[in-house]
Amino acid sequence: MTRTLRRTSAALLAAVVVAPVLIAQAASGEQSAPAGSSGVGDPYWPLDGNGGIDVASYRIKNRYDLPTQRLEGRTVLTLTATSDLSSFNLDFLLKASKVIVDGRRAEHSRPDKHELRITPDAPLAAGSTHRVVVHYAGNPGTKSYAGERNWLANDREVVAMNQPHMAPWWFPGNDHPSDKATFDVSTTVERGREVIGNGVLVSKEKTRRTVTWRWRAQDPMATYLAFFAAGDFEVERGTTQGLPWVNAVSRLQDPRTRVGSMRALRTSAAVVRGLEQDLGPYPFEVTGGISTGLSVGFALENQTRPTYPTLGGPAESLVVHELAHQWFGDDVAVARWSDIWLNEGAATFMEWRWTERKGTRTAADILRDSYDTIAAGDPFWRLTIGDPGKDRIFDNAVYERGAMTMQALRQRIGEEPFWRLLRTWLQQEAGGNATTQDFEALASSISGQDLTSFFTAWLRTPAKPARTADNGLA
Repeated sequence: MTRTLRRTSAALLAAVVVAPVLIAQAASGEQSAPAGSSGVGDPYWPLDGNGGIDVASYRIKNRYDLPTQRLEGRTVLTLTATSDLSSFNLDFLLKASKVIVDGRRAEHSRPDKHELRITPDAPLAAGSTHRVVVHYAGNPGTKSYAGERNWLANDREVVAMNQPHMAPWWFPGNDHPSDKATFDVSTTVERGREVIGNGVLVSKEKTRRTVTWRWRAQDPMATYLAFFAAGDFEVERGTTQGLPWVNAVSRLQDPRTRVGSMRALRTSAAVVRGLEQDLGPYPFEVTGGISTGLSVGFALENQTRPTYPTLGGPAESLVVHELAHQWFGDDVAVARWSDIWLNEGAATFMEWRWTERKGTRTAADILRDSYDTIAAGDPFWRLTIGDPGKDRIFDNAVYERGAMTMQALRQRIGEEPFWRLLRTWLQQEAGGNATTQDFEALASSISGQDLTSFFTAWLRTPAKPARTADNGLA
């Protein structure tokens, strides 16, 4: 059964960004519907997302040519207008050739290289649901946005993976984590190639020259977590303790390295079952992973199936991190990018917890050693991880100090309240979006303590927290 999606954050943001247009029109005496804005109001990336719409589903049908790296296709969006609209935007970088809204041709334009503005032949009424079809084509590798050139491909392989932005390179959408949707993705490539995506494989259809792989994710997800990979992959499928999995390793890796990468991916289902002991039931229907042969210096928690670089060596902590993200970041997503520590700090803390459960080293020891080792004057402490700024959302301090915050909170409020807090958080916010303030409020409620000074010291003060009981460090 598909989980009911909490859309409060997206709806509120959409209302906020449309409101100024409404006010201006009222003052001028105009009665026509306003245009939806080009962003949802996230200060880090003002053009991310779009005002006035809430997308429920994407049905993507793309054809990708590996030798030329050209992509063409169409995306069908089912969306609801959150206010009266004369036009609305989608985030997209490729050239659109045709747009249809509710079966009728719609005008479209480019107010910005990142924005596709759509003007239907009749205004959309607040609360009404619509079917939008966009046809497009282009070479994603030639496109850039916000200083990012995110297309990862050569003439033998492509992997659409990146954060915070990836979607606009290969499908039109409402590209902000606050608007989750379901995904059904079909990708056509030359026959003999494999395609991997989110969720479960629905079908694989061959013609004399091509093969189309269709993947579907039944649980809503943020647009940056949707992905596809195409090329030559060794693919394994199975079930571990009742949990289905799909793993894929690029044949661009040499045979010996490929064996190591597949060995690491085979641990995924067991890691999920281990994480469930602390976090509660795994939120999705399938797991696994993919290891690319392309040159990439990071892994990413793509929903249901993280993407990794080459995994020829030890990779347990990396696999734990990306799979912990399935709870922290994927199922419970940030409402705004400034809350990124909730994703990265929690996933890093679960790495610490994993070593603790193995009996290797306790999380308390890791916190103490990190605190003692990093001097008060180190730049590490000068970043306010509760609002790090768009250029530093992946700074090491967001990960490590975020994990330190989690362990210090555990020591401050006690073992039983802490784990009850995490499980309640994941259950209460399941399928939706949440903020740091939401987490702080729940922590205070469950612990029965005023934690204002604790979170101020750890999240909002650019200095090393004092070694006090109040900060969880006594």
